[in-house]
Formats: sequence, structure tokens, C-alpha cells
Amino acid sequence: MIMNRFFWHSGRLTLMLKDCFSKPENLKVYWIEFMEQCNDIGIRSLPIVLIISLFLGMVMAVQFSYQLINPNVPKSVIATLVRDSAILEFSPTVICIVLAGVVGSKIASELGNMRVSEQIDALEIMGVNTKTYLVLPKIVAAMVMVPCLIIVSIAVCIWGGYLAGTLTHVYTKQQFMLGITTGFLPYNLFFSLIKSFAFSIIISVFPSYYGYYVEGGALEIGRASTTSVVVSCIAILFADYGLSQLLL
Repeated sequence: MIMNRFFWHSGRLTLMLKDCFSKPENLKVYWIEFMEQCNDIGIRSLPIVLIISLFLGMVMAVQFSYQLINPNVPKSVIATLVRDSAILEFSPTVICIVLAGVVGSKIASELGNMRVSEQIDALEIMGVNTKTYLVLPKIVAAMVMVPCLIIVSIAVCIWGGYLAGTLTHVYTKQQFMLGITTGFLPYNLFFSLIKSFAFSIIISVFPSYYGYYVEGGALEIGRASTTSVVVSCIAILFADYGLSQLLL
């Protein structure tokens, strides 16, 4: 039973994505929709990303300094750990899980409300490819904006580690700068962007699927929104492990 539902949802999701990439009818209209989605997904998510990233960096600096109490361990090592943890795991994974809740629930609720209120049916009667018009701009906008948010998150996370460490005299500014520049591997940043790009697809595709095919009323919209967030978070964790095994 579970496998049948899995293959049924997988097939319907694949068909939805196939229909998404058909030729748009009016590129200008699609461009406007794309820019609106970039604003919703990227700009409006920026405050929560900044707040979480700042405190992630501060917490990492405090906890690493607590764990590395051995006087033989250089203080610059704490800054190195903050840098690598932010780049490899905390910024791409934690922020994308948060975005799955913030952005994913919005996408599922928006499409679900359009389905229940028969707006999607009206667009289809007018000859509009609703999958391309409603779903594709969200996916492309997420693929563009989420990696940008992750880059900002990494910078703010490291800066938060700098603030927490210097204000509490865990390390000096010189020790911190030495730590974040010692042994830096550009590949780690590339790996982080690959993860954020993969997670952005998950964040946008699953909520779009559950919202687009919702059936019923307001109660079903809430259930579809919750289901999309849960599935997206689980998929992000699976993808995180898989990409780590594959690329590291």
C-alpha cells in the first residue's frame, strides 16, 4: 500500500514537472511572475535568515570555546571550526529547513487556495498552462534566490562568531582572522552551493505539488501545507546525507 502510494505520487509529480517545462505563452507575463516570486522567496525571507544565521554563529563560537578548553589548542582553531561548520552544514542545511517551513508552506497554501477557489480551473479554461504559469516561476525563483540567501547566511554566521568571540574575549580579532583564513578550501564553498541548489529544488517542488493537487476545502489546504513541509524537511535530510557521501 505504501509503495503504491509512493509510486503514484512520484508519477504524478514527474508528469507535473514535465508539463512545467513546456513553452510559455507570454514571456513578459512569466517574467513578471518570476520577479514576484523572487521577491517573495528571497527578499521577504531575508530577515529570518539574517537573525538565525547571526545567532547560529554566536552559539557556535560560545560552544566551541567551551569544548576546546585545553590551553594547548590555539584559539584560532575555534574560528576555523565556526567557518567550516557554517559553510559545510549549518548555513545550507539549517537555513533550508527553515525556508522549507517559511517558503514551502506559503507556496502550498497559495496554490491550494487557488485550487479550492477554482482559480486554477478558470485559468485552464482560458487556455493557460497553469503548471508552467504557477509552478515554474516558483521553482526557478527558488533555484536563483536560495543559493544567494545561503551565501548571505554564511557571511552573517561567521560574523556572528566574530562578535560573540571578541565581545566575550574568547579570542582576539587577529586570532579570529588567522583562524578563518588558515586552511580554507574553496571546494567547501562550492559544496555548500551545490547543496543549497539541490535543497532549493526540494523546497519549491514538493510544496508546489501538494498545493496544486489539493482537494477539498480549507482543512485540506492546511493538511497539504503541513505535509509539504514535513516531506520537504525529510527530503532535505536525505539529500544532505547523499550529497555528503557523494561529494566529500
